[in-house]
Amino acid sequence: MEVLILLNLETTYMGIPMKNPIVAGASALSSDMKNLKRLEFSGVGAIVVKSLFEEEIELTRFKFEEEMEKFDHIHAEMTSIYPHIDYKGTQEHLYWLKKVKNKVHVPIIASLNAHNLDTWVEYAQAIEKTGVDGLELNFYELPQNSDITAEAIERKNVEVLKSVKAAVNIPVSVKLSPYYTNMASVVKDLENAGADAVILFNRLFQPEIDINEEEENISFDFSQSSDSLLALRWTALLSPVYKGDIISSKGIIQGEDMIKMLLAGAQGVQVVSTLYKNGLQQIEVLLKDLEEWMKGKGYQRLEDFRGKMAKDHMKDPWAYERSQYIKMLLSKENL
Repeated sequence: MEVLILLNLETTYMGIPMKNPIVAGASALSSDMKNLKRLEFSGVGAIVVKSLFEEEIELTRFKFEEEMEKFDHIHAEMTSIYPHIDYKGTQEHLYWLKKVKNKVHVPIIASLNAHNLDTWVEYAQAIEKTGVDGLELNFYELPQNSDITAEAIERKNVEVLKSVKAAVNIPVSVKLSPYYTNMASVVKDLENAGADAVILFNRLFQPEIDINEEEENISFDFSQSSDSLLALRWTALLSPVYKGDIISSKGIIQGEDMIKMLLAGAQGVQVVSTLYKNGLQQIEVLLKDLEEWMKGKGYQRLEDFRGKMAKDHMKDPWAYERSQYIKMLLSKENL
């Protein structure tokens, strides 16, 4: 007789209850209410709304002011042909966040990318007032000044996090790029600064060159499963020592990719590329894959296997470390 196994996929993210570990990451998909409702209907655990970028707000504001002032001096007696209008660049985004929170009944997390400390804090406080459940700080930047040290960049990020945490009451996560010199040290500093979670890793778009037109192209390549391996390694290494939540991101395409991250100790996963490639209904596929695997293994809850393949549970003490690379090189099977 077949034994009925009742599965419980519930988990938490930064203390926020979720019905399963799948988070739809920040993307343009979240700019459309139909997409958001479809994600909700498909069973997603939480949604990160597309980032508010300070640079985007500044650029739009400059264009607005230029448009408003371009005919100001067309006549000697004119000071302005328009009444004074203040640019409210963030208001549209804040209104959207509030609308999403009211219409979509899964946890909603806002995403923020700024570059001035005051702006980080100002925007974070404004975002909190929309009623969102949490805030994701996107620390993607591209340092080009050789006089700026890696230590200075990391110190700035920690300062931003501390300031935001002191200014808001909602939980705050940090989304990281994979290019820090010492990832373990960075995550430890962020933990000490109050990060409720870290997301490993950001998906960075790279420039491309069209050799025929001899001009720069926008490169938009979706992730594939093999892109998840770096996040897998660091999830397995950090999950035993980091006290906050780890959300694995980048290259989570199939259910197998998600299961690997949970085994490595992830609290959950963020998905974006697979939604573009396979449609928003891919959430249902991922959940079905997870459920079937858990039934096959006899697991009833995520806690039954989460972290089972993290570094502290591995028989090989050097698992996920440099020695594995040396083993591969010396293995006769790989010659």
